[in-house]
Order: sequence, then structure tokens, then C-alpha cells
Amino acid sequence: MTPSARVQAAIEILDEVIASVRQDGAPADAIVTRYFKARRYAGSKDRRAVRELVFRAIRRSGEVPASGRSAMLGLADEDAMLLDLFDGSPHGPAVREPADDVAKPSAIPQWVQPLLSGHVTEAEWPALLERAPIDLRVNAARASRDELIGQFEGAETAPHSPWGLRLPPDTRVDDHPAFLQGLVEIQDEGSQLIALACQSSEGARILDLCAGAGGKALALAAASPGSQVIATDTNRARLAQLAPRAQRAVAEIEVRLLDGGRESAQLAELEGQCDIVLVDAPCSGSGTWRRNPEGRWRLSPDRLDRLVHLQQHLLDIAAPLVKPGGALVYATCSIIRAEGTDQARNFLGRHSSWIVQDMPFEGGRADGPGRLLTPAHDATDGFFVARFAKPC
Repeated sequence: MTPSARVQAAIEILDEVIASVRQDGAPADAIVTRYFKARRYAGSKDRRAVRELVFRAIRRSGEVPASGRSAMLGLADEDAMLLDLFDGSPHGPAVREPADDVAKPSAIPQWVQPLLSGHVTEAEWPALLERAPIDLRVNAARASRDELIGQFEGAETAPHSPWGLRLPPDTRVDDHPAFLQGLVEIQDEGSQLIALACQSSEGARILDLCAGAGGKALALAAASPGSQVIATDTNRARLAQLAPRAQRAVAEIEVRLLDGGRESAQLAELEGQCDIVLVDAPCSGSGTWRRNPEGRWRLSPDRLDRLVHLQQHLLDIAAPLVKPGGALVYATCSIIRAEGTDQARNFLGRHSSWIVQDMPFEGGRADGPGRLLTPAHDATDGFFVARFAKPC
């Protein structure tokens, strides 16, 4: 592919991504993969170059651009060499015209800006879109960080997690012997700190209510051998990923698929029986925009409202399951107040006898009843986490 043809390919992919966002369809990564499956002539360098252009354009635009051409012209406005490739050559983009729409740069959608946590000032916005490192969690039940750090090129200890290793972006891990043997898992340090906030101990009964693919359940099982870890979710496809991961990690985790709307009935035998209940609730994902920048395009006021109501519902399902003296840990990978400190305060308003407990780590900043982690302040994904103790 010529350089101009790469730009045109990026425009075509961006058009598909924009259409998919509006229809709540496939993510950008899947669209890029599908695009090149139908174009076998494109070599690996072409694919990498086009993918880089696509995600540079997505990162630059907080608002959904009018078109792929608009998004790429916005990028070209800041890169003269890129603008020169709008040359009208065969398979390349047409020459820029004065009437062309050009996407304006923005980090955060305008409607979201007033909803952010007070800690996330405009000075922190660029870090929300920087390329993220690859974080690994060492399987504490089977290895130590000191034993493994020398096995990964460029590895450093993570700043806050006792289990964490940090690698440069784009490091390939899935074929590394330590990964294949279940000695490490790919997991952002912020997620590791959520598991650490649970302060699990040997012999505890731990419920991960919104387990998804099970990353935090695996961390909890590794941190407290001999505990009963129960991982539940209503998403069959995501929960199905946990069993092979647990097998690789040599972790015993009880997996339960729940029916949406019937969670309380299906968990009735656990009422008042859990030492720890983790509610890592579905959320906007605003704390992970550096890994998924198109998430800004997919978030809407209606979707945010639905998520906030779901989070409240899940907290109210979780509270009766905690035994007296036990703890409920609430977390979201969000930097939006309504999903974090406001949600935690509202929980305390409904459960006024519960006690706010401190976090067992130094990262983050106090944010109402919990703590907020952000890329700029903590070099992690953005997370809110709060821990509540049930009175005896």
C-alpha cells in the first residue's frame, strides 16, 4: 500500500467505526481486523500503520466526528506530512477542499466534563488518553514478583501493587512461558488494587458478584489460598472465559451464571454468609479510555443513567449477603462522580449503620467515602473504590 492508500484505508475504517458506534455495534479493534481479512494484499507494516492512524484519530476526537475523512483531516491539520497525502492519487484520499468538515480536537465529550470527579481537572485529561503500559499480576499462590521480574524484558515493579509488574506498551505476553504456566495474568494495577482492597484472608468466603471474565476473582483466589471464591455474573460469554483461566492458574473458583432479575433468589443461601462481597459494577469505563478511546463515543446520558441505576441495584443485592462484621467492596473503572463517590454516599444513605473503612494501599486520593485512582496521579487506569463494613 502507498502512504496515501494507508490514509484512505484509515478513513474507510473510521467510517465503519462511526457507523458502528451509532448502531451500538462492533468495537474498533474488531472492525480493523475484519477490514484486513478482506484485504489479504495488505502486509503487516501496512496493517500496523493503518491501525495507528485509526487510533490516533480516535484519541484526538472526544466527540464523534462527522465522518472518517473529517477525523483524518483533523489529524492532518496537526501533521503537515499527513496532509500532503491527501493528494487525489489512485487509492488515496481526495485533495482537501475548503468546504471539508474538519473534526476539532477534544479530550472529553463536552457533556461529560461537568460530571467528572473534582480530582480530574483539565490538566489531567491528556493522561486519560496516553498509551497505557502492560501490567502483569504475579500469581501470588505460585510465584513471587522477585522470581519473575527478570524473565520479562524491560519489566519494572508496579508502583502500588505488591503483585504487579509493569512492561512497555505493546509487549507480547500471551506466548511467554510464565503466562502459559499460569504464573502471571495481564491485569492493570488499578484492578489489582481493587482485589487488594478486599483484604481477603485464608478460609474466607468471598463473592465476586460481577465477575465478568474473572480477573479479580483470580487475584482473590491467589491472595488467599484456602478461601472459597464464588464468581457470578449474568453474562454467559464473559463468565465462560474464567474456567480456562482458573485451570491455567491452578485456582479453585466456584462459577455461577445468574439470571438477570433473579439474582437475589439465586443467591438466597448466601444471605449473611459472605465475609467479603465485591461489587465491581458495570460502568461507563471512563477510567479505561486510554485503552479504549472510542468508549467516549459510545457513552450517552441515557446509557450513563441506566448504569447508575444498575450499580445501585447491584449494591442492594450485595448488602444482605455480607455477614455481620464482613465487608462490601464497591468499585467502578470510572472517573465520573455519579458512578463513584455519589453512588457510595447514596449507599450509606440507605445503610447508615455501615462503616467506611480505609484502603490497605497508599495509591489514589480520598474521594468522598472512597478513593479515586487516575492515570495522571497514580499511573493506573481510573478507578473508584470504597470499602464498607457491616455492623456486628
